[in-house]
Amino acid sequence: MTQSDPLESLRQRIDQLDHNIVELLNARARIVVEIGKIKQQSNAPIYAPDREKIVLERIRNANKSVGGPLPDACLEAIYRELMSGSFALEKPLRIAYLGPKGSFSHLASVKKFGSSVDHEPVADIASVFDEVARGHADMGLAPIENSTIGGIVETMDAFIEYPHVTIVAEMQIIVHHHLLALCEPGEVKKVYSKPEVLNQCRRWLNATMPDVQRLPVASSSKAAELAAAEPHAAAIGSSLAAELYLLKTLFANIEDNPNNVTRFLVIGRQPPRRSGDDKTSIIFTTAHKSGALVDVLDVFRKHGINLTNIDTRPSQKRNFEYYFFTDLVGHSADPALKEALEEVRSHCLHLAILGSFPRAVETM
Repeated sequence: MTQSDPLESLRQRIDQLDHNIVELLNARARIVVEIGKIKQQSNAPIYAPDREKIVLERIRNANKSVGGPLPDACLEAIYRELMSGSFALEKPLRIAYLGPKGSFSHLASVKKFGSSVDHEPVADIASVFDEVARGHADMGLAPIENSTIGGIVETMDAFIEYPHVTIVAEMQIIVHHHLLALCEPGEVKKVYSKPEVLNQCRRWLNATMPDVQRLPVASSSKAAELAAAEPHAAAIGSSLAAELYLLKTLFANIEDNPNNVTRFLVIGRQPPRRSGDDKTSIIFTTAHKSGALVDVLDVFRKHGINLTNIDTRPSQKRNFEYYFFTDLVGHSADPALKEALEEVRSHCLHLAILGSFPRAVETM
């Protein structure tokens, strides 16, 4: 290769830029260490979702101003991992999620917090809340809503059982199901996965593998574990499960609904600050009178409060009494929403604010 080789010249420029980037990243990290010291002295939370939202928005704006060519999603992924490393420099974080390893909750936890924190699997959603409430985990990640199956009742029930846990952030991820195995497609004789996942891929399985046995198991991670141990078995699971269990992805994105989105809530013990683009989640039971729920909804309408979601759950204390889980646009400290909530209380037997948190604007 000669000195006039244009590739060599460009690669030398990249090498120099890489060196400069590393220098700048470490200069940033030294400032992060100082921030961590101040936070620990004042007992401020290490994870600040309002700051995360501001940083990512600035990155998107900066990318637009310089004209790319990197897509926003690429830069956001880089900065999420950079923030993950920053958490580790300030204070190691422990994030509880619904296990086992390789589950979609695990995938969501890594997407949200990066690989430099401790992601700890627990047995069920109630245990996610319990770990946070006891202070064993700094934060927890729990699914609250899926675009295909609706609200996640276990998470709603956990909010009733653990009233001192607060929502600090939300995230949305597109759930892609992949066929994973060690063998070739024509050698697959059985497919393992959760019953819900098998059902979400039913049309693809009927068309592509109609004669293959479908076996339901407790989780998609367990399915991946079985596929890794059996020569003619496959699993339907996440890309992270494929990585953890060293499986090949035979077919990607086999879900019947390509827009299958799950919304997750990040829970903690300290509420975040206002970001200027927030949501508030509440839980309430109405008074035992005709039209009580309509009265509540009319209050929000009168004050111009937009409701983005409402779900119901039996109270499990009295027959035919229900909890209503509602997401509202705005922060509970915003004047209009604050006034509306105060008025709504007069129509409720019980009302609790589960948290005000930055609104997720992107689907990861």
